[in-house]
Amino acid sequence: MFISPMLLHKVDQPFDNDSWITELKLDGFRCIWTKFDNKVRIYTRHNNEITSMFPELIDLPIPDGTVLDGEIVVSDDKGKPDFEAVIQRFKSKKSLHQISFGVFDIIYYANENVSSKPLIERKEVLNQSIPEDSNLLTKVKWIQGNGIAYFDQVKQFDLEGIVLKSSDSSYQVDKRSNDWLKVINYKYENVYISGLRKEKFGLLLNYENGDYAGILEFMPTQNRKEFYEVYRDYVISENDKFFYLNPKLKANIKFRNYTSKGLLRIPSFVEWVS
Repeated sequence: MFISPMLLHKVDQPFDNDSWITELKLDGFRCIWTKFDNKVRIYTRHNNEITSMFPELIDLPIPDGTVLDGEIVVSDDKGKPDFEAVIQRFKSKKSLHQISFGVFDIIYYANENVSSKPLIERKEVLNQSIPEDSNLLTKVKWIQGNGIAYFDQVKQFDLEGIVLKSSDSSYQVDKRSNDWLKVINYKYENVYISGLRKEKFGLLLNYENGDYAGILEFMPTQNRKEFYEVYRDYVISENDKFFYLNPKLKANIKFRNYTSKGLLRIPSFVEWVS
């Protein structure tokens, strides 16, 4: 049985509030794990069944009639979640990457729908469902309040971000709720725009040293309009996919992290740089 997961809103800054809890934002692959009639099924947040891709998650010691919400992660040699590695593992179960399923919420337990219970009570139900953590199955740790200090630690260790959740929030199926908030530990970089994709919008980016930096797809409407008004003045060549530009237009962008190939992961426009 698929349950469409509760989604988060994004905020720019963390805050301290003892009626909220703070969790580490795992940089992995969101999934819904279900077990009914002793049959395990695993789904992506978009209702694609992926049970066969993760056979090690089928025989978990979880009671029948349970639905869990969590993140499949792969850790690097420093213990940090490695997004590229978990995607490689998702694409091939023959991959040698060892996964871990970090569970942060429970929607059904022993065939009872617990979604209307306050989050803090669901955390107690989750403790009953998973009394002991293991390398494969673990409950996501949380603290009360202290969002600012926690986020400072996340930045210090170069992790993805934090999640702030109202302690009394219900699990709101198929809803993006202000009761759950994410704060991303963005990095920032000045880059040059060196091309425009012709079909789906995308800007080719170069670092200041001239190296290729990736493709930017997220740009506010007003800034995109400003770009379209001037880009033809910079066109130096084209093919069937791209207009190539003289790299003179400079922008500040934010991104999640550098990929293993040195590219910007999920870059988005912040402002023009003169």
